[in-house]
Amino acid sequence: MQNEIVKKIKNDFSDMVDLVIKPIKVSLFNTIYVIYLESVTGSDKVNDYILKNVSFLNAIAKNKIKDLPSLIPAPNTKILKSADEIEFYLTNGFTIVVHKKEIIALETRADIARGIPEPTTEQSVFGPKDAFTENIQINLGLLKRRLKSKDLKTKSVVLGRKTKTMIEILYFEDICEEDLVSHIEQELKKIDVDGILDSGNISEYLSSENTTHFPTIVKTERPDTASKALLEGKVLIFVDTSPFALILPGFFADFINPISDNYKKSNNINFLKILRFACFFLTILSPAIYIALINYNPETIPTSLLINFSTQRDNVPFPAIVEAIMMLFIYEILRESDVRFPNSYGSAISILGALILGEAAVNAGFVSPIMIIVIAFTFITSLIFTEQEIVNAARHFRIIFLLAVAFYGLYGIVLAFLYFLSHVTELKTMGKPYFYPIAPFDKIYLLKGLLKTNITKDTKRSSLLTHKNKTKQRRNEG
Repeated sequence: MQNEIVKKIKNDFSDMVDLVIKPIKVSLFNTIYVIYLESVTGSDKVNDYILKNVSFLNAIAKNKIKDLPSLIPAPNTKILKSADEIEFYLTNGFTIVVHKKEIIALETRADIARGIPEPTTEQSVFGPKDAFTENIQINLGLLKRRLKSKDLKTKSVVLGRKTKTMIEILYFEDICEEDLVSHIEQELKKIDVDGILDSGNISEYLSSENTTHFPTIVKTERPDTASKALLEGKVLIFVDTSPFALILPGFFADFINPISDNYKKSNNINFLKILRFACFFLTILSPAIYIALINYNPETIPTSLLINFSTQRDNVPFPAIVEAIMMLFIYEILRESDVRFPNSYGSAISILGALILGEAAVNAGFVSPIMIIVIAFTFITSLIFTEQEIVNAARHFRIIFLLAVAFYGLYGIVLAFLYFLSHVTELKTMGKPYFYPIAPFDKIYLLKGLLKTNITKDTKRSSLLTHKNKTKQRRNEG
């Protein structure tokens, strides 16, 4: 039986240079096989836990397999029921010990994770400076360092036929709705794919029910953001090898309210919250409003300004709508090149490209200076959002507004805006309205979600997320 198990491992892991199979003679008729993968296993741990452990070898020699978990100093010891389980544990950094028909897995993972970094996509002047890494155990530690409660529960799912990726679902048992957790767990178990390489893969599967450009799942690299979401009654998903956690459900308000707002006074931050909300609509509407006023409703522009616009557009051979679409296309190329360039280049290339292209296009008579200003303003207002999917959604609706304006002028803006409202109000995230608390309207949570109230008044959780533990703060008098 022992030889058959070892032979199966050799066949399953053939042509792997990092596979180590070490036979050890523990008595005249007893041989054990110590098997591990050098690439994911710490050799020093194999030495300390197994090879140098006399009590371990004695127990093997005396067939006291049941006593092994208490004799081995390894952090995790499993007695496997079948040889089919070996692949999972071996590829996850465990050392496999085979003795006769017994198979034992001991955790001897190598420390191949990088140190805890600072946030790069969600930077903040104030607040914690730690961020998630690609190691799921470190991520759990960063979270539980903040949330010290027995009610923080974890459910594990392994996905990917080839990758065997560990997925952790975290939630507060006394806050989060059980239906939400069950729904997410069921959706994850439906996934049958060769590989899960990042949390972005999971995000695509869980949001596949929505045919929208808006992000319905929040991705975060900050433990404080994840902790705050759990305390509100949301669900968190960790994916091994990914430094980004997923927060479900994700509402539109979550993408315009970064965690850094919590570390500043409400009176100072509310102006910025209103500004962000205004910028979202300005980045969508600015080119459309300009085209509508120039082509269809010039009487709404002051005469002196209208004459100035006409003079600037005198030598431009294209209609204003073609001019706008052409410049939007060029600026999208510049934005994408800025994202793809190595960090060492900085943003100098894209800035230089924008300046040279803009000046050359005006001098050549391809576009008017006012169009350069409008398009530049459009892109500046989009830079306030760090979530790329929000920027993509704004781009999608910007084109819709432009096309509507090209046919109907200012009436086109009204029609496109009605389409926008109908789209976002029917949008769901995990069965909950995406534009809550705007649609459906909730005055209390509108003031809390889109504005920052005094922390002493923030005493209740949203009724949309939980019904069993709505009180999150009590004021002690005296």
